[in-house]
Amino acid sequence: MLKKISKENMGSSNLGWLESRFHFSFAEYYNPTNINFGVLRVLNDDIIHPQSGFGTHPHKDMEIISYVVHGEITHKDSMGNSETLKRGEVQYMSAGDGITHSEYNLHESEDLRLLQIWIVPPKKGLDRLYGSHRFTEDERKNRLLNIVSSQNTDAKIKIYQDVKLYVSELESSKMLDYTCKSDRQIYFVQIEGTSLVNGVELNYGDGMEITEELKLQIKALSNAHFLFIDMPYSLK
Repeated sequence: MLKKISKENMGSSNLGWLESRFHFSFAEYYNPTNINFGVLRVLNDDIIHPQSGFGTHPHKDMEIISYVVHGEITHKDSMGNSETLKRGEVQYMSAGDGITHSEYNLHESEDLRLLQIWIVPPKKGLDRLYGSHRFTEDERKNRLLNIVSSQNTDAKIKIYQDVKLYVSELESSKMLDYTCKSDRQIYFVQIEGTSLVNGVELNYGDGMEITEELKLQIKALSNAHFLFIDMPYSLK
């Protein structure tokens, strides 16, 4: 079953320094029928304008992944971590029993676009984790790159929850296949360009809930940049 969510039907916000599109209920956007998709609680498509960002704030009992689409993100946190990441690079944090951090676009003129992804951990009070990885364009060009998985895998980034997160930059007219397990479901995000996913067209910014499918066939209708999260099957 494929459920396309057009970007025009998502929640949105414009605070001047921050423009956001919310795939699920967040901040001032509240929809009681759209709180989560399985263990995926938040997926925000954010544009942060130059010389601005999120000041120091707390998190607890949430696993947070930031995927940089373009621009630069500068992170600082209460564990002493501080770094700047660019396009295709990934930052992750398991907040455990509590952590504070800030996220800024310190560039003088360039916008920062990133996807903020929040995953519910398998239990509360887990040890805090922080890390990042500087994936290259070649690693995701015309192939599926597994950027995040659970602890018992060989992915570069490991979180506690049983998820697999893939990205790809697929050249126009090229195709990729992905096998789905019967006890898993997928949330798909079209980051840039246009794709055909099992016959359904997704454009820039669209999302899709995928359940009860045994295979995904993804065809790039233009140069296409996308991400999807494979997770245990559960109903809303």
